[in-house]
Amino acid sequence: MRDFAEIWSYLAEGPLVWLTATLIAYAIGDALARRAGRAPVINPVLIAVVLLALLLWLTGTPYPAYFEGAQFVHFLLGPATVALAVPLYVHLPQLRRAALPILAALGVGSVVAMGTALGIAAAFGVSPGTLIALAPKSATAPVAIGIAETIGGSPTLTAVLVILTGIIGAVLATPLLNLMGLRDRRARGFAVGVAAHGIGTARALQEHPRAGAFAGIGMGLNAVLTALLAPLMLMLFL
Repeated sequence: MRDFAEIWSYLAEGPLVWLTATLIAYAIGDALARRAGRAPVINPVLIAVVLLALLLWLTGTPYPAYFEGAQFVHFLLGPATVALAVPLYVHLPQLRRAALPILAALGVGSVVAMGTALGIAAAFGVSPGTLIALAPKSATAPVAIGIAETIGGSPTLTAVLVILTGIIGAVLATPLLNLMGLRDRRARGFAVGVAAHGIGTARALQEHPRAGAFAGIGMGLNAVLTALLAPLMLMLFL
């Protein structure tokens, strides 16, 4: 056991160890999700988070040491966000034909996501700093973190809230939309993208390519709208 601890301490000094651990954790989560028939509850991101948290706890590794390797994955969030322009361009004709309902759904979804979260948190007496970090939680991670830094919130707390929002959305969206009887792939995808950003979009892609495309559109548009509305929404609660 002592030899293993010494070997691990040596390996953990290399940042690529944590990059590898992150990829393996997600691969395990994805394999379990596939075996479960992509059931919403078996979410690969949630499984990966739990596995990595256990590994960090068991090895006594501080988060900054882990992030030295994980930052390679974190870097890809930027290009992935920019790549949202692709589904926007591909489905531009459909977007033009349905511009009014899309904009209406985007506005309502963005305002409700921020308003309900801030309202409930404020009612429970949450501190102003936490409210600021909470406001952009439905936007995709790079945008949400940028908003938090700009308006004086904690980027780290915002990142945690973004991940929780995405996981909860990915787990609950499919059964909730089925319960509501919503069958249109475009509407299902767009709703998930607005409410649950990248993790929800990944779930929508597993459901159907068209749902995934419209989820990406919803995620991209909501990121822009959240950047504009978050400071205004916070004025109502601070």
